[in-house]
Amino acid sequence: MGNDDHRTTSDLIVERLLAWGVDTCFGICGDQVNGFFEALRTHPEMRFVHVRHEENAALACVGFAKFTGRPAACVATAGPGAIHLLNGLYDARIDGAPVIAVTGLSYHDTIGAHQLQDVPSDRLFEHACLYSERVMGPAHAVTVTDLAVRSALMNRAPAHLAIPIDIQSWTLAQDTASTKNIPGHTSLAAQPFQVMPPHERLSAAAEVLNSCERIAICAGAGARGAGSELERVAEVLGAPIVKAGLGKDCVPDDSPYTTGGMGLIGTRASHEVFERCDGFLVVGSSTPYYDFWPEPGQARAVQIDLNADRIGLRYPVEVGLVGHAGPVLTALAPLLRRRTDRSFLEQAQESYRAWWELIGDQAASSGTPMRPQVVTWELSKALPDGAIVTSDAGTVTAWGGRLRLRAGMNYSFSGTLCTMGSALPYAIGAQIACPDRPVIAFTGDGALSMGMGELVTLRQHDLPVKVVVLQNNSLALEVWEQNAMLGNPQYGCALHPIDFTAVARACGLEAFRIEDPSDAAAVLERAMAHDGPCLVEAITDPYEAPFGESLKPAHAEHLVQAFDKGEPAASRMARNLLEEGRVAQSPALQQHRSGLARHL
Repeated sequence: MGNDDHRTTSDLIVERLLAWGVDTCFGICGDQVNGFFEALRTHPEMRFVHVRHEENAALACVGFAKFTGRPAACVATAGPGAIHLLNGLYDARIDGAPVIAVTGLSYHDTIGAHQLQDVPSDRLFEHACLYSERVMGPAHAVTVTDLAVRSALMNRAPAHLAIPIDIQSWTLAQDTASTKNIPGHTSLAAQPFQVMPPHERLSAAAEVLNSCERIAICAGAGARGAGSELERVAEVLGAPIVKAGLGKDCVPDDSPYTTGGMGLIGTRASHEVFERCDGFLVVGSSTPYYDFWPEPGQARAVQIDLNADRIGLRYPVEVGLVGHAGPVLTALAPLLRRRTDRSFLEQAQESYRAWWELIGDQAASSGTPMRPQVVTWELSKALPDGAIVTSDAGTVTAWGGRLRLRAGMNYSFSGTLCTMGSALPYAIGAQIACPDRPVIAFTGDGALSMGMGELVTLRQHDLPVKVVVLQNNSLALEVWEQNAMLGNPQYGCALHPIDFTAVARACGLEAFRIEDPSDAAAVLERAMAHDGPCLVEAITDPYEAPFGESLKPAHAEHLVQAFDKGEPAASRMARNLLEEGRVAQSPALQQHRSGLARHL
């Protein structure tokens, strides 16, 4: 049979992944996957990135995919290693990122016999991965690899291969293909596709939108990459673009059409747009914060989404357009009536300007611990052109929403799973995928403490990621959520301080610390210019409200209840909430001002 007889199952999988263009693998070796690592060793064209936790291997793949559209691979041993991958793979599944996972299994003839690390990861991953298969030998390897990659690309979801440790090293000479397994029956045929709705659906959608006078657009992750088309439609309709969290970079924050984010961490301008609109165009969003959208029946609505099962999921739309956002918007635009009355858009623009003026006033504060707005304001100015920013779960999600992205910048975070500790591994994946672009991980102390080991990964692989961590010694979002969502005082939210600058330096990184707001601009500029990985630790106020001007009346009422029950930080929280500029933009705070003021 020749030399090909000596290729192993693992060799065949690695070679097939490379043939598909999957050339990066994140992971950690282990006894039940070391046969696969031998194939990684002998195929140096597959870049291997050693991380410090398997969850972060999968999250790095998500970061890689979110900023390129291409899959990377992650690898882990059987049992605990595979289980650790799951959170990152669920993040990929929920946010729609193509990822290839490879895990080890026990020996093929000891599976299910209570041996070491005997967890059936092929079955365990069936819900997280749209394709999850056990590799039965080298004759099986190419077929299942092709199917895994096709599934990941077509469905924008993770796929998984589980390989018993002995089968990882089996060669073609040791395996016998069945008569049904015809050699060469699969291929690497490209599968790019573009989905477009029929013309009659486009006409029906235009008829709905043309009947409305005050149209709001909500753009989510599905609108990313379609910014120019989105702005063209917004111009024709005189429609403000409200951005769901995962759509933050679909248009720049200085676009004349956007009112910024929505939901509890959004802008008052966005909520006013939703409160007043009579027409609604949803582009690539199924945000869980649809309770901030127009009331059902308030607006005639059209939805564009690549996933047909998302049409009508969040709002009772009249017309659904299944397809890719850019081409659908391009085809829809000529059918729309241009609005000569621009007052709805102009009022939204004025409200948005007023909101940014409020943020600027807050950022001008000289008090300590400093307000997080100081950091976001100065970081926005210091961000290099073409920057990729990854954010995290916590109050840092709100502050990340206050970064002002310019054209050419990209941004993402774990938007639906909201997994803490994702910013740094996302940034690792993004920097590997885009080595010529500046990458910034914007995170909080609770999130970073979950995966500090990946700071060493930056140094080990010479990745020039800049980590900006807000240090407030609190799971501050939980403080505010326990108060505003349930009306309960905070409990279990305090964090013991970590000296992140010392940790970063111990990992071989340059590190800076900001305590005085007047130092923020210079330190952040210096950090962004540093040649190599570095960390900036900013000491911030945990009781600065991340969502004061966007609260609903029920949230403000719950805050009063929590304060009345004995919230220990009630005075500081009330003082921040009742800042005059914030109250002026918040009907909820105006309604419950007296109750909150009792605790000043």
